[in-house]
Amino acid sequence: MTETQLLKNLNVPEGTVDCVLDTDTYNEIDDQFALSLMMKHEKCSVRALYAAPFFNNNSTSPEDGMEKSYDEILNLLTLMEMEDKKSITYRGSRTYLPDEKTPVPSPAADHLCTLADEYSAEHPLYVVAIGAITNVASALLYNPRIADKIVIVWLGGHNKDWPDTKEFNMVQDIAAARVIFNSGAPVVQLPCMGVVSAFYTTKPELEYWLRGKNKLCDYLCDHTIEEAESYAAGRVWSRVIWDVTAAAWIINDGNRFMSSVIEPAPIPTYDGQYAFNPHRHFFRRVTHINRDALFGELFRVLAL
Repeated sequence: MTETQLLKNLNVPEGTVDCVLDTDTYNEIDDQFALSLMMKHEKCSVRALYAAPFFNNNSTSPEDGMEKSYDEILNLLTLMEMEDKKSITYRGSRTYLPDEKTPVPSPAADHLCTLADEYSAEHPLYVVAIGAITNVASALLYNPRIADKIVIVWLGGHNKDWPDTKEFNMVQDIAAARVIFNSGAPVVQLPCMGVVSAFYTTKPELEYWLRGKNKLCDYLCDHTIEEAESYAAGRVWSRVIWDVTAAAWIINDGNRFMSSVIEPAPIPTYDGQYAFNPHRHFFRRVTHINRDALFGELFRVLAL
């Protein structure tokens, strides 16, 4: 891919966008919001949904996290009355990458390899990833030529000025993060602390805008409030809905919802930092979220 084409593909796409979503949906409640936004928004033509691995208190292993995420995707599709989209939902990796050269086989990685080959640098497939990026990295390792046919939009890592980059999505599979940042594919990064951490909501706001609109909205209200009050009952709380911001990059016409910069791609290191080389290929880093504008659009779409 030429530098001119790379820079073009780092811009917000125009018109309806062919995209896939790679998500650890059962990890926490924000994935459900992001998936719902993409499935319901008029600008997104979702070609596939991939379940990503995760391992924390909500799973017993990366494989268990992936399976629970797969089931949660199906649950959300039922709530949205999109039963037909279950046929484009794929299980992902059962482990993280063992190193930067060895892919992890999965239906998700296989499907992405095949699907991405239908696209080109001039008409790329947008790969929105909001979990450990193992599935996407595996697809790139299996089929490196798709680097010129996709644009990766990933919520992962912290802002470059944060003291470290030990963020959940990145630290689970640093090898996979290094694969995507070294692949030459256009990458749009949504950093967590220092940028996306400003995208939060509250119980009164959720109740006002979503309660009673439809089954999906009630589900999102109930589970967001339940999760927040599990650790903050009786206290003032707000809940970050991180993952929506990655999904929102596709619909960011006129930079309504976020601003960003283009700069040389960083290199995630195994000690929780970034290394920098001014001669590397370019990527885009989101620097600011217009919180009110984006929540306004999110609530509008979810209530449809």
